[in-house]
Formats: sequence, structure tokens, C-alpha cells
Amino acid sequence: MSLILRNIMFTIVVPGAGAVLLPWLILGRGSAATPVPGTWPAVAVIAAGAGLYVWCLSLFGRVGRGTPGPWDAPRALVTVGPYRWMRNPIYVSALLVVLGEAWLFGSVSLLLYAVAMAIGFHLFVVGYEEPTLRRNFGASYAAYRQSVPRWILRRPRTPQR
Repeated sequence: MSLILRNIMFTIVVPGAGAVLLPWLILGRGSAATPVPGTWPAVAVIAAGAGLYVWCLSLFGRVGRGTPGPWDAPRALVTVGPYRWMRNPIYVSALLVVLGEAWLFGSVSLLLYAVAMAIGFHLFVVGYEEPTLRRNFGASYAAYRQSVPRWILRRPRTPQR
């Protein structure tokens, strides 16, 4: 199966379920889901999250030659683009989408879902992803981990002359 098709399938199954299907179910299958007046700037948050996701996905394919899924992980360590600023921008992109949806619909339930997602992401990253990356990429991942924060956005450090 081509890399593009594998990334599309991943997107439909994982972010599609986590950022579209589950919020839709939480909101009551759209029956009462109407945007709250004055919250249209939330659409920009959703769009930023979706755009960041697409950027990360393209890097996983072009640079890493894989998908974000652990079953089809990149073969090369991706440290460019948003990965220069933080180690986990793809998770942040999903949170932006769900937080934007919570804001747009004025939904405390979606806000609580976003908090649960953040905790789940953190536990997955610390318990599975980081040890796996350490095993697969060794010293290059260790150096990357030392220079780029896990969750907090930080301007990339420029080499000193």
C-alpha cells in the first residue's frame, strides 16, 4: 500500500475518530450542536490544529517515510518543521482541534474530553513513544530530546559561533 494511502487511512481512523467522531458523539450526534454566538474565532483554532496536523503528517511521510501510527512508524527521526519547536506537535494539533470545538460549541463535556486526551497523550508518549524512539534512534534521539522540549513551544536554538 502506498505511503500516501497509509497516511490517509491513519487520518481517517485515528484523528478522524478522536477529533471528529467522538466529539460528535459527545455533543449528542449533532442534534443540539449549534455554535455559541461570539465563538467563531474558535474556527481559527480548529483550522490551526488541522493545518498543523497536515504539516506534521506530510513530514512523517516525506522525511520519516512512515505514518504517525506506531504500527507504521517513520523509519527516520523527524526533527524539522514544527518538530524543531516541540517534540509532539501532532498531539498538540489534535488538542487544538478539540479545544476549538469545545469553545465553538460552548461544551464543558468536550473540554473535559480534551483534558482526558491530554493526559492520555502524555502517558502514551512517556510510557511507549519515548522509550521506543530511544531504542530505534539511539544517540540522535537523545540529542534531539535534550534540545527540544516535549510539549512547550520553544524557538529553536541557533548554533553558537
